[in-house]
Amino acid sequence: MSKPSASAIWASLPLPALVIGPQGLIEEVNAPAEIFLNASAKSLIGQPLLDRLSIDAPMEDALVRVIEHDSPLFIAEADVTTGERAPVQCALQLAPIQDAQGFVLLLISPREIADRLGRAMHVTSAAKSAIGMAEMLAHEIKNPLAGISGAAQLLAMGLEPQDLELTDLIVEETRRIVKLLEQVEQFGNLRPPARKAVNLHDALDRARRSALVGYGAAMTISEDYDPSLPSTYADPDQLMQVFLNLLKNASEAAGPKGGNIRLHTFYDHSLRRRRKDGTGSALPLQVEIIDDGPGIPPDIAADIFEPFVSGRENGTGLGLALVSKIISDHDGWISVDSVPGRTVFRISLPLAPRGLAEEQQ
Repeated sequence: MSKPSASAIWASLPLPALVIGPQGLIEEVNAPAEIFLNASAKSLIGQPLLDRLSIDAPMEDALVRVIEHDSPLFIAEADVTTGERAPVQCALQLAPIQDAQGFVLLLISPREIADRLGRAMHVTSAAKSAIGMAEMLAHEIKNPLAGISGAAQLLAMGLEPQDLELTDLIVEETRRIVKLLEQVEQFGNLRPPARKAVNLHDALDRARRSALVGYGAAMTISEDYDPSLPSTYADPDQLMQVFLNLLKNASEAAGPKGGNIRLHTFYDHSLRRRRKDGTGSALPLQVEIIDDGPGIPPDIAADIFEPFVSGRENGTGLGLALVSKIISDHDGWISVDSVPGRTVFRISLPLAPRGLAEEQQ
């Protein structure tokens, strides 16, 4: 077997990589860098690096040091953004390119993927432990609640109209608690999802139409789809529940005045999730639900997928925790980037097995 060529090695690098020339211009980029920068190599080459990337680190000094000392440089933490999304914390590695004076190789290692995958696994574990006791109690609590509600309704039959407000309150509150307990019980459902080949755009369109005739009536929901996206492997009802929950959150955050939601799908071949047993799986199918609302409060942003964490005054804090559990049960990944005026929930899902995907077509 022949040794791989330099171009083959360059194309195989799993991290965003750029070659920076003596004038600070981008001379070459690999495919992960195009994805990270959300731009084609043709549009990037010849552009000043710091015009295309905002890096919270003294990059000009770093490039000079690497060239002058002819030695690599490692920056452990730097916020990096293209200006189109919230900053991503990255580790940066710069190294001089041998036999090319003044040229520097820049590797960008986004920390969000590893950190958030770890946090997703932690959230799943936390959800199960936090809900375990509540799930055991839920059934027993629902029985007396049904009795309380029934008794209040019987009492109401003999009361004067001015006293009915109290019994109505009892009935309303017991129904609210029952609904909360039903959400809790969903965490205890250990049955695997009934997965099959699912067209993501069909599921998104069903959720969009449902939202527009209900809680999302004041919202403008636009579609930005990759029409070539293949099918995913999912439980269609659970996937619908995820999309409806995220659309509901965005609509409620916007308030009565309404706002804009963009449904964006695309293919990202670089994302993989490593399981506990050491095996990995590709998550190339990406769904982003983007809104222009006020954003997630900074004090809860890191824990938004934890059970009982909510940004709304009367929220239960179970909706996003359940969304995270469903996506985890599908071997997927969910993350969020949020700043005022732009919140992006991104769901990454696997492909449907080849045979199933072909059957659906």
